[in-house]
Order: sequence, then structure tokens, then C-alpha cells
Amino acid sequence: MASITPSQEELQRLYIGKDISDLPKPAAILDVAIIRRHCETMLRTIKTLDVGFRVHVKSHKTPEIAKLQIGDSTEANFVASTVLEIEMMIPLLQDLKQKGCKINILYGIPLVPSQVPLLAKAARELGENSITVMIDHPDQLPYLEKLSSLAGHPTCVFVKVDTGYHRAGLPPVSLNKNGLLEKLASAEETGGARLLGLYSHSSLSYSGTTPEQAMGHLISEIRGCKDALERNSHLLSKRELIISVGATPQVVSSQNLLREDSTCAEAQELKALLRETNVELHAGVYPILDMQQFSTKARADSGVLEDEIAISVLAEVCSVYNDGEREKPEALLAAGTLALGREPCPSYSGWGVISSWRMDGLGKASPERLVVERISQEHAIVTWESEAQAKIPLRIGQVVKVHPNHACVTGAFYGWYFVVDSDQDRETSRIVDVWVRARGCGMRAW
Repeated sequence: MASITPSQEELQRLYIGKDISDLPKPAAILDVAIIRRHCETMLRTIKTLDVGFRVHVKSHKTPEIAKLQIGDSTEANFVASTVLEIEMMIPLLQDLKQKGCKINILYGIPLVPSQVPLLAKAARELGENSITVMIDHPDQLPYLEKLSSLAGHPTCVFVKVDTGYHRAGLPPVSLNKNGLLEKLASAEETGGARLLGLYSHSSLSYSGTTPEQAMGHLISEIRGCKDALERNSHLLSKRELIISVGATPQVVSSQNLLREDSTCAEAQELKALLRETNVELHAGVYPILDMQQFSTKARADSGVLEDEIAISVLAEVCSVYNDGEREKPEALLAAGTLALGREPCPSYSGWGVISSWRMDGLGKASPERLVVERISQEHAIVTWESEAQAKIPLRIGQVVKVHPNHACVTGAFYGWYFVVDSDQDRETSRIVDVWVRARGCGMRAW
């Protein structure tokens, strides 16, 4: 029986070279020039600051972006939110390992039993010290030891610390919950585990609006993990452990430390903390960004949103209401919750911002902008963000780009991204590649 989903090769053959306006819509578009720039900036920052780095693949779920995230690094550390993402990464990880690169990928939620056989298979394929899991409860340890047994070597471990976000992990004062650390030390002695360090992911910075706030959140996260280490030093391995911290706003804020004018108190404190601590920063959505991330203004020299956000959703205008049918002019898009996601953004009340792409009279820095004001499953209402009563400059059948609030949620609707390159094509209209996303939970072990 023929596959319902086209292969990547078929998609590339069908679409490379075409104008994006000719695509079936809605469609997800990525500008690889923006992605490259964000990845290069981050790698330069990490190298200058001399800190560890672990990149999350859950936002994009593609090996192509994962390669850009690590560049020519000799050590490639990743985080994945599903086992399928790990399976997607195996060919890339094997290739990196063959070239002499040290590899490691973390399954990014506390270990559950159904994933043990799948992770063990990946660990056997990739070799010792390649797979890491996180734990925050002693009842997870039997699954950890089973994983190590099936893999044939100790599994790397992070203990998950809650530094204030309250989604997962243990507070610093309770890190040894029910003897967790003693039991983990026993598992190390018998070859059932290898402790790497402490891991915190705090998304409190998503609500920030300045570089100082983002740096402040990173400082708090590092200090929380240091506190956990110091409180439990008598129970932990004597070797130097890693403090793995971050989320995109916090990690992007570290780029401010490379600026000569970055003299605020937060920058000075963060520099000192990074010098004196074995820190590994981790982040995921920074290559792509979205309205939510852009609104944090974590980097002092951020440009206009259309030069910073790599993802957009291509949608068609299916009706226009410019003649008094509504209290104010509106237009109807053939893309709604499924195509755009339904995640709020603290900087405005809409569900997406219309790009100036092929929009007469609207520029990247226009003071007035069109936003998705209301949203339903397959449709969205576009209007002016302000109380302007001017007619909506859209026509039925017109194709628009919408920058979504949350790239991770938006991307989940699509099986692949159509890739454009503004370094080659300033109008970003010609497709240069198609990247297939990992979708599902992962079944290769069965």
C-alpha cells in the first residue's frame, strides 16, 4: 500500500524552486537565513563565555536545524522531549560520533517505564554515555537500572531541580527526597547509573520584557542549583558535577555579556557566576523564535520582529468585511487554532501578527500592524491592533504570512517545513528545501 505521507525526497522534488504562494495552504515556512544567524550568534557566545551547551530539538524536530545548532563543535549535547525525536536524531548522532564528536542526548522528562525499551535500544545503537535521563523521585530508580541493564552500560542521569517554575523537579531543600541521592549513589556503585549533575528548566523568563529581567532569571536558576549542590554535597559524587540551566530568554540574554556597554548589575553578576560554576546552558526555540520569545526582549540589540522570527504560517484570505458589516473592519483567514496554535503572548492580545510580506503600504517597522484578534478551529479574524477604522488592505484569495505566538505548538500541526532563504532571495518567496518533522511518540524498538 502506498504511503499517505510523501517522503522527504518526494516533497523536495515537488516543491524546491516553486514560489511559496503556490503551496497548498496553510503551510509552515522557515527562513533558514535567520536560523543560521541565530545559531552562529549562540555558538559564538558559548565559545566566548567558555560554558557548556545543550540544544533542545523539541521546537523544530528536524536534524537539519540540529546540525546548525551545534555547528562544528567537538561536543554535541542535545535534549529531546519525545523518544521519537531521539530516534530521528540517531543517524546524525552516529555520523557525529564517527567524525570524533562527543555526543549525548537527554530524554527531557522524568523517566517513565514505557520508554525504557525504546531508550535502551537507542543507547545500544549510540554507545556508552550517549543517552541521559532525568529523575526527581526514588521510585524512578528501578526503571533507570532496568534501562542500564538493557543497554549494557550505565545510563547518564540528571537530577531535576525545581528553581521556581513548579512544573517538574525537586526544590533545593528536598533534593534527597526519600533517600533519592543515597539510592542514586548505590546505583552508581553497581553500574546502574552515572550522575552528570543537576538540571533546571525555568520558563519564568517568558514573561519578562528586558535583558536585565532575563539575566536575572538565569542568575536565580544558577543560584538555585548551586544551593542544591551545596546542601547535598555530602551525598553527591566528589567529581565536579554539571549545573544545566536555561530556557531561550535566559540563554539568549547571555549574548548581552559580549557587548561592551553591558555594565548593569545583572550582567556583572552573571559573568561572575559563569566563571565560578560548571554551567551548561540549554535552550531550544532560539533558532526560530516566535512572538512570545521576541516579546521578552532578552537581547539588547534585537531587530524588528520580521528579521528575528524565522517561522511563519502561510494562509489565504477567504473573506473581507470592510463595508460596515462589523464594528470595525476585519478579514477572515482560512487558518485557525489548528494551523496557528492557541498560545497567548504577554506583549499583545492577539494570536499572531501579519507579516509585511507582499503587503502594499505596510513595512517591517510600520507603526500600525494587522493581528489575528480572534481564532476558531479552522478560521481566524484579522484586524488592526489599534482602534484604527481604516479598511483592511487585504483581498479575497490573497496569501499572507502570520508570525505565530508559540513556534513549538504551531509546528505540531505540520508534517514538514517549506524552507526559504532571505540571504539568497530578499522577498523570501522561493522554496530552497523541505524539512520533515518528527511526529508521534516513537515505535522503532518494537
